[in-house]
Amino acid sequence: MKRTIAFLAVVLIGAVSCQPKQENSTTVENEPVKKEEVIDPSYNPEAKIQELGITLSEPSPPVANYVNAVRVGNLIFLAGKGPLKPDGNNITGKVGDDLSIEDGYEAARITGINQLSVLKGELGNLNKVKRVVKVKGMVNAAPDFTDHPKVINGYSDLMVAVFGERGKHARAAVGMGSLPSNIAVEIEMIVEVQD
Repeated sequence: MKRTIAFLAVVLIGAVSCQPKQENSTTVENEPVKKEEVIDPSYNPEAKIQELGITLSEPSPPVANYVNAVRVGNLIFLAGKGPLKPDGNNITGKVGDDLSIEDGYEAARITGINQLSVLKGELGNLNKVKRVVKVKGMVNAAPDFTDHPKVINGYSDLMVAVFGERGKHARAAVGMGSLPSNIAVEIEMIVEVQD
């Protein structure tokens, strides 16, 4: 009998100690603290473009039933662009056959300039870019070519040169059996912008 009473006492004590503690009704819960964004006074992509000697052009119109960019909230999704040079000609050919890695890198850089032109057309001012979020780079590559990232670096390096740390992005760099009009690269991008 004593053992039974002792056992029940232990069970009762354990049950009470496992009960969730009641908060004092006068306790005020902390409200979430909003983080204030620290603006880097040296962040000026517009000035950086000039410093790099880059001339932005009028964005080329879409060649089918789509638009150059779609804004959803504070994100802008840029359609794929290629390496259209200022003279109106594209860099064409397969990297690894017709073009070297260096040629592909330059094609990706020119594509980046074309995308910056689209972005400037959408925003009016590149200083409104908060972050380059994602880049998808497609390389028109020979079947045995495996250095796709080295090609798309031409684009990525440009974004970091223009936007600094805000230009660093998630990325895919993949090879394609072909691209429209035999262009060397096609690249699309997602960018976060100020409201």
